[in-house]
Amino acid sequence: MNPEELLTTTRTVRKRLDLERPVPMALIEQALTIALQAPSGSNRQEWQWIVVTDAEQRAAIGDLYRRATYEYMASSGFAGKLFADDPRRAPVQQRTGGSIEYLADHMGDVPVLLIPCLKTGSTTLPDGNQAGMWASLLPAVWSYMLAARSLGLGTAWTTLHLGYEKEAAEILGLPDDVHQAALIPTAYYTGDTFKPAARRPLSEVLHVDRW
Repeated sequence: MNPEELLTTTRTVRKRLDLERPVPMALIEQALTIALQAPSGSNRQEWQWIVVTDAEQRAAIGDLYRRATYEYMASSGFAGKLFADDPRRAPVQQRTGGSIEYLADHMGDVPVLLIPCLKTGSTTLPDGNQAGMWASLLPAVWSYMLAARSLGLGTAWTTLHLGYEKEAAEILGLPDDVHQAALIPTAYYTGDTFKPAARRPLSEVLHVDRW
């Protein structure tokens, strides 16, 4: 794939994750090696990567994710309920909602769960603007997802399990100063490929010099 194709077809994959086909650890390590080339603040490279492949561990994390997702689905902000009065966007949102529910029920079945973390040296996160701190990890997470796509794998960026972050930390045996940022299910995908998604036009979101 050329860069444009890679960047426009790295989709959130939920229903099309292949739950039966094992993913070689070598592929995950290859994608993570690429991810480590991402920038980090002051070049500290304080990222840590938890790769969960054990069936019991995946099931335990999957249970937390299911609980958190069903709580989210009951809220007014659930993706499947958004833009209900817009005949153009409502069907898309409803399909998204259905895929979210599917992943909630199958997260524990995904062959590889990646949990990117940041080691901060503190048991608590700083007050105020945390953008700089998380900017030392999140670009690398996206690089991992792009690399996974280039290697024939599908991923989804999820964070709902963080509602049970302490419980997940206990399952994973994380030190108190290691903070989770996301949960990235990773698997081969079914079907042939992906296409660019419908997006609002640039003209509706672009501001030059000022709002």
